[in-house]
Amino acid sequence: MRSGVKIGMVSGVLAVVVGGAGYGAYNVLSALNDGNGGGGTDAASTSTEVKSGPVTKEEIADASKKFLLAWANDESDAASQLTNNPVEAAPLLAGYRGDAHVTKAVITPGTPTGAKVPYTVKATVSYGGKSASWSYASELTVVRGVTTGRPLVDWSPSVVHPDLTDGAKLRTGGPSTPAIKALDHTGRELTKEKYPSLGPVLDTLREKYGQKAGGTAGIETWIESGEAKGPNKTLLTLSKGRPGELHTTLDARVQAAAEESVKKFSQASVVAIQPSTGSIRAVANNPATGFNAAMLGKQAPGSTMKIVTSALLIEKNLAASGRPIECPETAMYQGRTFKNLDGFSIPNGTLTTSFARSCNTAFIKLIDDTKDDAALAKEARDVFGIGLDWQTGVASFDGSVPEETGGEAAAQYIGQGTVQMNALNMASITATARNGTFRQPVLVSPELDNRPIARAARPLPAFVSGQLTEMMRQTASWGTGKQAMATVGGDKGAKTGSAEVDGQSTSNSWFTGFSNDLAAAAVVQSGGHGGDAAGPVVAAVLRAGP
Repeated sequence: MRSGVKIGMVSGVLAVVVGGAGYGAYNVLSALNDGNGGGGTDAASTSTEVKSGPVTKEEIADASKKFLLAWANDESDAASQLTNNPVEAAPLLAGYRGDAHVTKAVITPGTPTGAKVPYTVKATVSYGGKSASWSYASELTVVRGVTTGRPLVDWSPSVVHPDLTDGAKLRTGGPSTPAIKALDHTGRELTKEKYPSLGPVLDTLREKYGQKAGGTAGIETWIESGEAKGPNKTLLTLSKGRPGELHTTLDARVQAAAEESVKKFSQASVVAIQPSTGSIRAVANNPATGFNAAMLGKQAPGSTMKIVTSALLIEKNLAASGRPIECPETAMYQGRTFKNLDGFSIPNGTLTTSFARSCNTAFIKLIDDTKDDAALAKEARDVFGIGLDWQTGVASFDGSVPEETGGEAAAQYIGQGTVQMNALNMASITATARNGTFRQPVLVSPELDNRPIARAARPLPAFVSGQLTEMMRQTASWGTGKQAMATVGGDKGAKTGSAEVDGQSTSNSWFTGFSNDLAAAAVVQSGGHGGDAAGPVVAAVLRAGP
């Protein structure tokens, strides 16, 4: 046994302290061999009768206590045998002392909720003559073993730390990449504490540019990502190195507005871009940790896609902003029927009125006139840069409009079917419509690492860009974007969208717009109409712009 354990009951709460010497072997061994059924794997049992049914309150308390005791005593093998997956549990539990260098810990269980037992950890991490206190909370769940019938901890890496995922490990030492001091384009510092949505972005920037930024590494405890290209996540700093300065294209003021705006919804994301340069000014998500949906999401964008569809139709001279266009209640293309929201129609309408009021059928009826079902996919790629492998400086998805035929191609015209976008993509599409030329979005200057930047095959003809922006102005003035954009000043335009998703009773809310030299797009999961949920998010971001 490498270390001892001290156990005490304080106000009825178990305290487990790693450290000390020569005490604990008896407690662990007796816990494993007592008559209450706690110790052993889910692979074998000496009992002739296998217990079944839900775990009892007593079993939950007993199994969790024994597991925490064995783990705290650095008995990783014993602790792993108290889980339902000892093969995966053992190395991660052993690494708590060996790799993460935890030297002391007090584990305090909370009040169980059903089979879940929350607990807090107050630990000391020591490495290279440096020590630091480390506190966090996690939880475990007790289940009944399938073959043994014994109460066992349902194994998950999050039992050790809530941010651990499959394949990830805890490490303490000198990280390979120094910390960075991320700055916005004006020199203002960007931190995870002030801008929580930037957490994944800042981790990626450090991983990719930490060596180039000129800093020196300190001593840290971090999660080593289980993904081949995933960034590490720092959990504790034992000694600070010297962070290198990394300039980004972000704008602290716009980022702050983006952070606040997405908090109003349980699942929302927004991106802001400067059309004249392609500089990303803000990236925000709620939830604020984990997956960067704003730049990596893949969803149907609904009627915001009509910006691209309109560009195609105008460029082919099949429609024009002031030219009459039919908007019936329904339209059919190759056996597939499409309708408008609430079944409305627009008598004697134009492309502008159909765009501003988001008429689906007006766009469907013109697909046959293109004489090429894949025309929209080509327009998206050649003019708007969709699918051209964007190198933004962090991981991003650059949109997808596959070449389709028949009814599936028609669905793409209104942003449904196989079209996949995220807030970054739609903000870029709006920026291209506004600017007339695709500028690949960037978060870090390509001059820092000489990475290639995607370039579209051709710009939007001036007459197309002019009509697109004017139709977006009308949408913001009296169309479906009027209410959301009422508080936005400057030269402004917008497009709303609602995307139906299988399995959801309410559609996703999409909204994209511009004000002067700032474009933004947002999506709110199950938010309904684009102007109701995503619209206010975009408006708040645009108001923060120059």
